[in-house]
Amino acid sequence: MRRIVIVSNRVAPVNEAASKGATGGLAVAILETLRESNGLWFGWSGNVHEAPVDTPKHSAPTQANPFDTVTVDLTPAEHSGYYNGYANRILWPILHYRSDLMEYHSEHFRTYQRVNANFVSQLVPLLREDDLIWLHDYHLMMAPRDLRQAGVKNRIGFFLHTPFPSADVFATLPNHRELIASLCHCDLIGFQSPTDLRSFEDYITHEAGGQVHANEEFEAFGRQFRAQVFPISIDPDSFAGAARESSRSNIANRLRESLDGRALMVGVDRLDYSKGLPERFLSFEHLLDRYPENRRRVTFLQIAPYSRSEVPEYKLIRSRLEGLSGRINGRFAEVDWTPLRYINRGLARKTLAGVLRHSRVAVVTPLRDGMNLVAKEYIAAQDPEDPGVLVLSRFAGAAHELKEALIVNPLDYENTGEALQRALSMSLEERKERWSAMMETIRQQDITTWRKSFIAALEAG
Repeated sequence: MRRIVIVSNRVAPVNEAASKGATGGLAVAILETLRESNGLWFGWSGNVHEAPVDTPKHSAPTQANPFDTVTVDLTPAEHSGYYNGYANRILWPILHYRSDLMEYHSEHFRTYQRVNANFVSQLVPLLREDDLIWLHDYHLMMAPRDLRQAGVKNRIGFFLHTPFPSADVFATLPNHRELIASLCHCDLIGFQSPTDLRSFEDYITHEAGGQVHANEEFEAFGRQFRAQVFPISIDPDSFAGAARESSRSNIANRLRESLDGRALMVGVDRLDYSKGLPERFLSFEHLLDRYPENRRRVTFLQIAPYSRSEVPEYKLIRSRLEGLSGRINGRFAEVDWTPLRYINRGLARKTLAGVLRHSRVAVVTPLRDGMNLVAKEYIAAQDPEDPGVLVLSRFAGAAHELKEALIVNPLDYENTGEALQRALSMSLEERKERWSAMMETIRQQDITTWRKSFIAALEAG
């Protein structure tokens, strides 16, 4: 196997990545790819220093991890313009169909270009002639062009973990042509879902003036390349084992005791405006209002760790959710029952697996999401003899695969509330039938299939 060079915005410490990915997910896919190919992982260290550090930091291979990691630091100005500015306040909202939240500054784009170019200049001396280069996500959309301009002839793949919006939405970004022209220097571009690929095809045809040929071959900006769908996934059997083990833990026992026999609904998301959390709270309120028999019989647990707390839009959604949770609990709570438990800290992955296993309903209702692995983790965590029900947004990439979930439009919170009622009242036979079909889908398209299919497609040319 040729060496795989993985380039991402952030290189997590290897031990941390292995721990976080112990039950499956992207960390496992990256580490396994690197181990199999004695590869190289390159990206930002996570450190910010006043003075730029010209020499990248190397981490030598070990017997357990026979690959290299090389990291670079950012200056405060680079972190502000490249990461907080262009990536999080411009690209993130655009990619999630929220051009109204974009706060564009041309200096942020220039900083984004400089950081991408700096990454490439530090990476190029480390490359070997037959390396396969795998770039990850929207932080590095200018890197393909920079690599080619530096004379790199290696095969380059790029995978977008977020959605790709419709062509007219993406065109609201002032630098849209430069970004896509850069991506066209790749040999392979990967997307999460058929919807994302269709949006990209539309952009290439109508905005870039390019062509889409048979066999997923594209031509635009003087380049020929391929674009395909590679839905990311988990290791379902590993996650199921973690859920079984965690279901017997002290935390799981405490959770069961606190519920006192009530059904548990759960939502797990970063605190982000793309996740549809206000609409989700409103759907739960509708459930309690429209179906009062559920009062005292169901508890909703929303886990929403803070993220990007310095961005104003995140402060606004945090304030709104606190207001909604207070209103719902104020309306319906009793001295011995709190209907909505809303916490802003994350759980360890193994602990989360146990919580998901105990939940009668998972509410995964983002307004837009590239995939949403929580949906797949919930299915994997279930007891096959008494599985719960997944309520899933049609706008999550996972909806293209998990068709047996209760698919909803999260913007219609009343209809979503009706789906919650259906989930709570669903027969055991139907729950088993739906769960079995979804679990089979996840097993067939697991995280190993994802990484191996992408690499094989990149290598095939």
